[in-house]
Amino acid sequence: MTGSAGTTPAGRLDDDDYPAFTMGRAAEMIGATPAFLRALGEAKLITPLRSDGGHRRYSRYQLRIAARARELVDAGTPIDTACRIIILEDQLEEALRVNEELRQNSGDPQTSGSA
Repeated sequence: MTGSAGTTPAGRLDDDDYPAFTMGRAAEMIGATPAFLRALGEAKLITPLRSDGGHRRYSRYQLRIAARARELVDAGTPIDTACRIIILEDQLEEALRVNEELRQNSGDPQTSGSA
């Protein structure tokens, strides 16, 4: 085999964004149905990649998002609301990460609890 480990199929299995799972396997892994995954796609929460044959393929990252959606829906949250919650959670996490990065890069040792 030629190429680096990161570009071979086996080397990409550790990549969170590599679309390694079929719809059936993805649904099984999160304890949902393929229809649930299709609904998340229709709601634009996750967009699976398509194989050359047109079949949906999901990454581990997408499965974590789908599992979170399933938790919310199982708790009685409507699917469209669950999708919005997840999007907002993701935006908040990113904003907090950027804020922390900016704080560290500014050289300002100030923390939220000091005066």
